[in-house]
Amino acid sequence: MFMPIITTFQLMPYIVFLLQASFLESRASTLNKIMDALRDYNINLIGVWGMAGVGKTTLLKQVAQQAKQQQLFTRQAYIDLSSIPDSEKLRQRIAKALGLTLWRKDESKRADELKQRLMEEGKILIILDDIWREVDLEQVGIPSKDDIWTQCKIVLASRDGDLLCKGMGTQICFPVEYLSLEEAWSLFKKTAEDSVEENLELRPTAIQVVEECEGLPIAIVTIAKALKDETVAVWKNALEQLKSCAPTNIRAVGKKVYSCLEWSYTHLKGDDVKSLFLLCGMLGYGDISLDLLLQYGMGLDLFDRIDSLEQARNRLLALVEILKASGLLLDSHEDRHNCDVERASSLLFMDADNKFVRMHGVVREVARAIASKDPRPFVVREDAGFEEWSETDDSKRCTFISLNCKAVHELPQGLVCPDLQSFLLHSNNPSLNIPNTFFEGMKKLKVLDLSHMHFTTLPSSLDFLANLRTLCLDGCELGDIALIGKLTKLEVLSLVGSTIRQLPNEMVQLTNLRLLDLNDCKQLEVIPRNILSSLSRLECLSMISSFTKWAVQGESNASLSELNHLSYLTTLSIEIRNAKLLPKDILFENLTRYVISMGKWRGLKTKRALKLKKVNRCLYLGNEISKLLERSEELEFWELSGTKYVLYPSNRESFRELKHLRVGDSPEIQYIIDSKDQWFLQHGAFPLLESLILQTLKNLEEVWHGPIPIGSVGNLKTLNVDSCPKLKFLLLLSMARGLSQLEEMTIKDCSAMQQIITYERESEITEDGHVGTNLQLFPKLRYLELKNLPQLINFSSKLETTSSTSLSTNARSTGSFFSHKVSFPKLEELTLKNLPKLKDIWHHQLPFESFSNLQILRVYKCPCLLNLVPSHLIHTFQNLRKIYVKYCELLEHVIVLQEIDGNVEILPKLETLMMKNLPRLRWIKDGNDSMKYFSSLVTLMNIQYLKELHITNCRMEDLRKM
Repeated sequence: MFMPIITTFQLMPYIVFLLQASFLESRASTLNKIMDALRDYNINLIGVWGMAGVGKTTLLKQVAQQAKQQQLFTRQAYIDLSSIPDSEKLRQRIAKALGLTLWRKDESKRADELKQRLMEEGKILIILDDIWREVDLEQVGIPSKDDIWTQCKIVLASRDGDLLCKGMGTQICFPVEYLSLEEAWSLFKKTAEDSVEENLELRPTAIQVVEECEGLPIAIVTIAKALKDETVAVWKNALEQLKSCAPTNIRAVGKKVYSCLEWSYTHLKGDDVKSLFLLCGMLGYGDISLDLLLQYGMGLDLFDRIDSLEQARNRLLALVEILKASGLLLDSHEDRHNCDVERASSLLFMDADNKFVRMHGVVREVARAIASKDPRPFVVREDAGFEEWSETDDSKRCTFISLNCKAVHELPQGLVCPDLQSFLLHSNNPSLNIPNTFFEGMKKLKVLDLSHMHFTTLPSSLDFLANLRTLCLDGCELGDIALIGKLTKLEVLSLVGSTIRQLPNEMVQLTNLRLLDLNDCKQLEVIPRNILSSLSRLECLSMISSFTKWAVQGESNASLSELNHLSYLTTLSIEIRNAKLLPKDILFENLTRYVISMGKWRGLKTKRALKLKKVNRCLYLGNEISKLLERSEELEFWELSGTKYVLYPSNRESFRELKHLRVGDSPEIQYIIDSKDQWFLQHGAFPLLESLILQTLKNLEEVWHGPIPIGSVGNLKTLNVDSCPKLKFLLLLSMARGLSQLEEMTIKDCSAMQQIITYERESEITEDGHVGTNLQLFPKLRYLELKNLPQLINFSSKLETTSSTSLSTNARSTGSFFSHKVSFPKLEELTLKNLPKLKDIWHHQLPFESFSNLQILRVYKCPCLLNLVPSHLIHTFQNLRKIYVKYCELLEHVIVLQEIDGNVEILPKLETLMMKNLPRLRWIKDGNDSMKYFSSLVTLMNIQYLKELHITNCRMEDLRKM
């Protein structure tokens, strides 16, 4: 009898985490207490508090890391509230961080929508760091701690314990205490690399320096980095200054912390690195874009003795590294893509390790305090009292003002700041009125940022800013901006994400412009002829997701031939509707960074990329485009015609720098490359290729046509093949052996594929070793997905030939899918879906360590499969954490335990087992006492780490016998 059954068990084990940094025992203790609270079903709202610089954020990062490693939650998000102005922004950030889409446009209903989604998604962890004022969580859309149906856990962090415990009603609060002297000394030695321990003359002074840090990690780490490798005299001088420090008026920042950070700033070598530090301190909260730092730095002449944007970029990166090494700047959070920064990153930093940096809140407060004491001060002001302050003598001495407007609807008529060089305006009200006279008293202004404002016309007083070099109008609603033409010293103009529809003719006067950023200007349709060609000093032009209506020569709109007049242009990103618009004589020889895309480009990975669509390779593309093809690191071909090969040696096209290749929707393509060509045989191909993605190639017969040259594709990490109906096998054994770096492989919707790897003769397997040697394939493969392959019989088998000239495959149906010669020692995740010919997955004698690292196993819609995991592999799958098996009509046994001692630990790390729609699943084997099946509920319940057991629509007959 077959009856549906739906059963779910939740088993939550107790896991104690010991902090790797064992010298911080107090932090390990607090961390374990927080993890205990996260496991407690009765606690949903947790608080963490402590003074500035004590290490709350570091602790929360550890909490997030441990929760992820232990898989306590299905989704989790870490959010720094310091950069989020209101509930709606916080709501958006939470949804984005959790991968949720909110569809309702009415803000009043979006909170209910978020709450509903959080309730539906199951176990969710949300960490809100750096809370300064009470946050109404229910208004945001976070379920109440009193809601009995919620599985959402919230961790809040603040400097104010009362705010969390009394104001926001946390159920339990954990203080983060100062470090003991012993722990502080251990942290200091680790940061200073133990040199202080060996220097007997230095050690007493070092211990006193640590004592002055008063157990605050931020002070300890910063001063240790600053003093590392310095002389004893410098150490003693630092100690004297720390002892004599005066109290500060900075909220929540103690005098010792301030003194340590100020000393580190003072001892930075070079005015440029000091200026960059102060600039970062002025730029609000959250992550800071390197693009923005470059634009501001260019306007302020921050980079001495540089002749190009590329040199300025390199200098900026060098200064950033100095500040990071000093502990004064940090890398951005790991979930950078979830941060609330809408500006697109330019190509200038595409190859940087990190395109954003951030500054610790305490460091930022100290930076602003230092800047405010300068004879030519930098200041950050709120709109409250701004008009009164603007009339004081202090305002007239300022060189840098960052104004945050929250409540006012209009700025004062004017601001008399004769020495002001930078003015940054941040407003929650895009309709804030800026009087036409406002900028008249700022004639030395060099940097102006009015992003996210509404301008029908620009304020007429911009005409007074003859020295302006950087103007940012990102995200603005723009009408007439003709006034820009009078800013003839302008070097940087950024209109990213603005609503600009037409560039004004007056821009022809901007002959000093070096960087023009028009990324994400989706409404830009008109660029009058001769504007681009007149920007004779332009070095960087960015137009991704922007203007595409390029004209043929002689029409009123801009044509691509105008780029030939830009002899300094080295960085270019543009979109083109049609390859025919590319002039044959276009000059691209100076480009070092480029994206030229026919169609939208998503997920750009490198600094040199081409996306070609509807291109006929038989036609002459032009020498310059051929050179770009040769130098590209990323290539996409769509609807390619005129050739049966994607790539072949022509002129200088060697593709030696290619890292990513994607080919799609090209029915004429039969092969990716003709490796029989003598040029490729001699030189090899794709030595740096990291990813190869093939999509919808209806006539693709082989990936690699011919023998694989030595030194080819050895760096490939990702291989995806989708919808290639004539492909009967993926790789020859000779090629597969060369893919030693491959980490991910996905093959799906290939209706003729019979095997993945094939070889021409049995001797190929053993010719490089003794009999029985395994295939030694893909030693780093972590992810393997095989999906919708109706003819697939096994992973590897011998190639059969039907004629002397053509190759086809006739995979042998005997034996298991993975033979005894295939080894995947690093494989973590295996998915087999809709493989109707799959009968037996595993050979009874797998090579040593093969599949020993497998953690997730998914098997769906394999109607001929009888057993999932046989008894002889129980010892192999010691790392298996999750098993999902669904819609396998003939499957009788999930895991068989045959002649295994009852005391043997079975799948010790298994956490999740899901069985669904298995109508022939057997629970008890009658007769043979030596044969037991893992489908016994008693056996399942005894697995130590099992958290979830789902049984849906499986056989009930034997279950009743237990």
